[in-house]
Amino acid sequence: MLGIHARKRICVSFAAFVLMLFLLWQTLSSSACAGKTILPIRLSERQLCDIELLLNKGFAPLENFMDSKTYNRVVREMRLLDGTVWPIPIVLDVKEEIRQKIEKTPEAILALCDSEGTILAYLEVSEIWNPNKMEEAEHVYGTTNREHPGVEYLFEKTGEYYVAGKITPVSPVKHYDFPMLRKTPDELKAFFKEKGYDRIVAFQTRNPMHRAHVELTMRAAQQVGAHLLLHPAIGLTKPGDLDHFTRVKCYQKLLPYYPNNLASLSLLPIAMRMAGPREALWHAIIRKNYGCTHFIVGRDHAGPGKDSSGTEFYPPYAAQELVETYATEIGIAMVPFKEMAYIQEDNNYQEVGEVNPSKTTLSISGTQLRKMLREGSHIPEWFTYPEIIAELRKAYPLRTQQGITLFFTGLSAAGKSTIANALAVKLMEIQDRPITLLDGDIIRANLSRELGFSKEHRSLNVRRVGYVASEITKHRGIAICALIAPYEEDRLANRNLINTNGNYVEIYVSTSLEECEKRDPKGLYSLARAGKVPQFTGIDNPYEQPKDVEIVIDTVQYTVSEAVELIINYLTKEGFLNYR
Repeated sequence: MLGIHARKRICVSFAAFVLMLFLLWQTLSSSACAGKTILPIRLSERQLCDIELLLNKGFAPLENFMDSKTYNRVVREMRLLDGTVWPIPIVLDVKEEIRQKIEKTPEAILALCDSEGTILAYLEVSEIWNPNKMEEAEHVYGTTNREHPGVEYLFEKTGEYYVAGKITPVSPVKHYDFPMLRKTPDELKAFFKEKGYDRIVAFQTRNPMHRAHVELTMRAAQQVGAHLLLHPAIGLTKPGDLDHFTRVKCYQKLLPYYPNNLASLSLLPIAMRMAGPREALWHAIIRKNYGCTHFIVGRDHAGPGKDSSGTEFYPPYAAQELVETYATEIGIAMVPFKEMAYIQEDNNYQEVGEVNPSKTTLSISGTQLRKMLREGSHIPEWFTYPEIIAELRKAYPLRTQQGITLFFTGLSAAGKSTIANALAVKLMEIQDRPITLLDGDIIRANLSRELGFSKEHRSLNVRRVGYVASEITKHRGIAICALIAPYEEDRLANRNLINTNGNYVEIYVSTSLEECEKRDPKGLYSLARAGKVPQFTGIDNPYEQPKDVEIVIDTVQYTVSEAVELIINYLTKEGFLNYR
C-alpha cells in the first residue's frame, strides 16, 4: 500500500496535470484560436529576443511585429504610422515552407515557440509579404556590403518573407541564468522608485568593462547627478563576441569598485543589429522604456568597425549626433561618451582632450587584449582589475588549449581519410586534447543515413558534420573531418560557425582527378563512368576547388607521413601545439 506522503504526491501531481490540461484547453478554445489551425514555428535567437521585448514592453509602443506599412515607414523615415520615432524594423521573418503553409491555411494562427517547443505566444496572421531587403540594408545599415554583420544576417540568415498579426501572450521566455539580474521594464521602474532614484543614466555595453569604462561611467553619473544603470546587451551580438556568461561575471565583479551604491546592474535581452547611429537611437528609446532619464552614447556606438579595406562603416560621432537630434522628442537625454586614457606619470585616467601633450598615455585595444590573453602575457592592473583578468583568462585559454577543427576536403580517393587517420594517431601521441575523427563514410552510415546525393542533401550532410565539429571545438577538443564537401558555400558556412567558438583549419587534399581515378580503391569511378553511380563528384557532379585554405596537400608529392608532418608543422607554427 502507498503511504500517506506518496498518496499526497500523486494527488498533487495529478492536480498539476489537470491544471495544465485546463490551461491548454482554455488557450486553444480562446477567441484567438477557436476553430483555427495552429502552425507551430520555433523562433531563432534573434526572434526570441524580439518577442521577449515585445511582451515585456521593452519595445513600447510596439505590441506586435510590424506590418508592411509600418515596416516601410520605419525603414524609410524612422517613424511608426502614428509618427512616433522608431529606427529599427521589428519583424517576424519566415522561410518559404512556412509561407506555403500559411497560404494554404485560411486564418492561420502561428504558435511562436522557443527551442524546447514551449509556446510563448500566438500570432493571428493578418499579412505576409516579400520585403525589399536591398532597400532595408541601404536605409537601416547604410550599406549593402555583406561584410557588415547586420547586412550579412539580413541576406543570409533572415527568411524570405515577413509575417504580421496580433500577438496573444501565452508564457514568458524562460531563462535559467542570472534570474535576479533579468528585470523587466516595470520591475526596473519599481526598483528605481523604491530606491528614490529619479535620474538614471544607462550605459550600453556588449564587451567586458575595464578601468577606463568605470572612470567614464562614474564621471557621466556625477556629471548629470544620476544613478548609473549598467545595462549590457546579452542577446545576439556581433559574431565572435565573448559569451554573455563571462561578461556578466565580469560586470558583477566590477560593481564593488563603484562608490556608495552608485551603480546597479540589469541585463537586456536584446538582439543587436550593429546598425550604428540608428541602433544608438533605438537603444535610447528602449532605455527610456526601462525608466532611464539619460543614456551614454559612445564613439561609433553599436558600429561593427571597419570593412576589409579598412574603412569605418559609420562616421565616429554619427551615433551621438543622431541621438542628440531626437533626444527631446523621445524623452531621454544623451550623455556623450568621453574617451579616457591612462596617464603613466599621474597614475590615473583623464579625458583624452584634456591630457597634457608632454605626458605619456597608455592603452590596450580589444584586439591586443585578446592576443595577450591567448599568449598568457601579463596584463597590467592599470588597464583592468585582477578579478576581471581572472575571468577573462578562463574564456581565452592559451592556443595550446583551444579547440580546433581540421577539415579535410578533396575528391574521392584523394587520400583524405588516410591522412586524417594518421594525423589523429600522431596528435594523440604528442598532445592531450581529446580527438574526434569524423570521416565521411562513417558519418553517412551513422549520422546521415537517410540522405541521398542531391546538392541539397550533400550540403546538409556537410553542415551536420560542421555542427558536430563546432560543438567539439567549443569544448576545446580537436575534430578531424574528412569529407568530399564539394561546395564552397558549405565549407565557408562551417568555417564561420566553428570560428565563433574556436579555430577552423581547412586542408585541401588536391590530388588530381586523373590520379584519383587511377587509384579508385572502391571501384566507384569505374561505376560512375559506366553510369551506374549517378551524381558522382568529379564525373557528373562538380567539385568546387577551395578558394582560401590554410594547407594544400597533393598526395602525389607527399607521403602520408610527410603530409602529417606538414600539418603538425603548421599547427606548431600557429601556436596550437607545443611540439619540438
